[in-house]
Amino acid sequence: KILTKYDPETGKPLVDVILDEAKQKGTGKWTAQNALDIGAPTPTLNSGVEGRILSALKTERVAASKILTGPEISFTGDKEQFIQAVENTLYCAKIASYAQGLGLLKIASQEYDYNLNLGEIAKIWRAGCIIRADFLNDITNAYEKNPALQNLMLDDFFREAIESRQADWRNVVKTAIDLGIPMLATSASLAYYDSYRSAVLPANLTQAQRDFFGAHTYRRVDKEGVFHTNWEE
Repeated sequence: KILTKYDPETGKPLVDVILDEAKQKGTGKWTAQNALDIGAPTPTLNSGVEGRILSALKTERVAASKILTGPEISFTGDKEQFIQAVENTLYCAKIASYAQGLGLLKIASQEYDYNLNLGEIAKIWRAGCIIRADFLNDITNAYEKNPALQNLMLDDFFREAIESRQADWRNVVKTAIDLGIPMLATSASLAYYDSYRSAVLPANLTQAQRDFFGAHTYRRVDKEGVFHTNWEE
């Protein structure tokens, strides 16, 4: 609806005459801060906040646009097919985002002994001023089926929803990268999904680097204990 609305003064799409400088009330920032405090991964939300902060650097960005170069913006694919792929991408990214938010509430509930009922919370959100997504009903169903659900993406409904759409998700993110279009939250959502589904992450290299430069030690996969290596022997 937004993209089809035209400005009566200029005749241009209204979105094109709106200043690209997002404001924020603070709720996203506070949530991101709390997530970091209790060790809950919320990369999509964090990226949303960072995107707003970056947008506020309008003067710097205008100056940088005259100096820094990027790829040619020229899309040659099937437009209608790509629009459908973008819709599927948004759906997947939203699932990942909700998974992160509910994961944050789950960890906070354990940390502060809140005893939160996540399925009931999803019901309450349906009457909220911001979050009214239809699939909140599906979230409630997921937690009613399994109150101990570790992550929303593990529910059969949401797992299948992502599996059937993730090729589009990856293609849209790749296309945005090729065109030099920043999609901070969408790509962060995909990275979250890929991280969560990985039995092994490159954090082993991170731990090796931390031990290399700061002797922070590491643990091993084949035996118990904490170890340090003299890497330059």
